[in-house]
Amino acid sequence: VQLQAFGGGLVQAGGSLRLSCAASRRTSSNNGMGWFRRAPGKEREFVASIDWRGGTPLYGDSVKGRFTISRDNSKGTVILQMDSLKPEDTAVYYCAVARSSTAVAVERGYQYWGQGTLVTVSS
Repeated sequence: VQLQAFGGGLVQAGGSLRLSCAASRRTSSNNGMGWFRRAPGKEREFVASIDWRGGTPLYGDSVKGRFTISRDNSKGTVILQMDSLKPEDTAVYYCAVARSSTAVAVERGYQYWGQGTLVTVSS
């Protein structure tokens, strides 16, 4: 299984970025998918997750109200729209495919991981 994340880069605080993740449709279309991030010197943190139909999104407390997760099963992609970015959002962002069809907020609930894309938010 291959997962490829796109869209990272450098943005000023208050700006927006849109991350996308392409996954094998056969693998991901019946599974929940999610995004995690790892900031320098910190453990990997849950960001957002969505179930196989594109509903019931879950968000980490630090991104609620600013980030939006969505998916397009016809394309095998999951999107993370990030608005009102803050310097503390700086991290490598990873997409992942869940073991189940539901949205999942814990790492052990995921079976496949992408390599990550770097997001840097300047103050």
